Amino acid sequence: MLNPQHRSSSSPRPRGRSLATRLTALVTAAALACSVLPARAQDAKGPPTLRDAEIEQLLRDYTRPILRTAGLEKQNIQVVIINDRSFNAFVADGRRIFVNYGALLDAQTPNQIIGVLAHETGHLAGGHLAKLREQLAQAQTQMIIAMLLGVGAMVAGAKSNSSGASQIGAAAISAPQEAIRRNLLSYQRQQEENADRAGVKFLNATGQSAKGMYDTFKRFADQTLFSSQGSDPYLMSHPMPAERVAALEQLARSSPYWDKKDDAALQLRHDLMRAKIAGFMDRPDTVSRKYPPSNTSLPARYARAISTYRHGDLRMALAMIDDLIREQPNNPYFHELRGQALLEGGRPAEAIAPLRKAVQISGNSALIEMLLGQALVASDNKAYADEAIAILRAALTREPEAPIGYTQLAMAYGRKGNYAEADLASAQAAFLRGDNKTARELATRAKTRFAVGTPGWVKADDIVSAKPLPGQKN
Repeated sequence: MLNPQHRSSSSPRPRGRSLATRLTALVTAAALACSVLPARAQDAKGPPTLRDAEIEQLLRDYTRPILRTAGLEKQNIQVVIINDRSFNAFVADGRRIFVNYGALLDAQTPNQIIGVLAHETGHLAGGHLAKLREQLAQAQTQMIIAMLLGVGAMVAGAKSNSSGASQIGAAAISAPQEAIRRNLLSYQRQQEENADRAGVKFLNATGQSAKGMYDTFKRFADQTLFSSQGSDPYLMSHPMPAERVAALEQLARSSPYWDKKDDAALQLRHDLMRAKIAGFMDRPDTVSRKYPPSNTSLPARYARAISTYRHGDLRMALAMIDDLIREQPNNPYFHELRGQALLEGGRPAEAIAPLRKAVQISGNSALIEMLLGQALVASDNKAYADEAIAILRAALTREPEAPIGYTQLAMAYGRKGNYAEADLASAQAAFLRGDNKTARELATRAKTRFAVGTPGWVKADDIVSAKPLPGQKN
């Protein structure tokens, strides 16, 4: 179930921003590909994300040994998939690694994306974001002092009718800001180098090659070589590509695991992931070029089956999915795909059986449970309401920040005529989507339906009293 969670449009950047504001935008995250974060990823509402049980499980398997080695295994670090086609990954807080789906699609081997994740884990293990914020706070203090001194000189010059004094005041404002900016950029470049070294260290400790990490950075170095020629290295937030790659190559080649290949089973899972992303995100003609009918591999058939159901004949797609299931009957994601195709094809009652199977084989994946709950609700059979509520509530205990789960839960409660719980679930969904105004309105109505002091009333009151997060609607 490759499911967009929320979308946030990128807003135009205001002109004439202060240096402090520009620096704040600069250091909110450490981007991988020698570039600042995309504008929409810096939007206050958060980046538009994608959810999928299969891909997220694979990414957990990729990161688990690295996080264990880095001492972060118990920190509940999550890998979040960004709905962006470019190749990029970054950290923006101390508990999440963000990776664009384009990076997953373009990485040809597990080792390549594992190397990227190891690099970003290096940022987390090194506490780089907190340290950057400390540097920024110090820089802002220095800028305030510089600006006060500069403004003072300008005022003194104006009072004495001295243009020279005014010019000195202006220089006193601009010069320290430029020096502070260079110092911050230099500090961030050093952090990138440290993350490279830490990433290789983690890969070595887990018996994995750093070649994929090197190949990825080398590709970016080749792509940015022309654009970086003539650039001032002190104005770049990352090391100059050639220098960075040379240092990384020397470090990576010294590993005894340099020539180690990815396990064949892991490579297959990686190829299936890439095929799935292509099937959902690419145009049908693009999928046909990438995976022509002459390609009879399992990933190619997976991509074509997804693209067919998304853009073509549901009956043909179901036949293609059934072929996949016959080859791998214990693959929960093939059963999930069959259920999703039926659900989105307007046949929710038929979707229930394959989704039950997918939940069972996957070990009760919360995201698949939510899809099953959606099928139960959409079947419009009141007999399924209690089961849908039980399944959705269980899923939400493990995925409490999934708006779609609360939306389906609200509908299930509505089927039973329990409008208090329906309003509360709808309020929770609205709050998670960032629509604080709607959440408060629904929660206020829910409070009138619950007895004062009951758990439902308390939850509704919490939503009414909650302050909107940055970027949320008031």
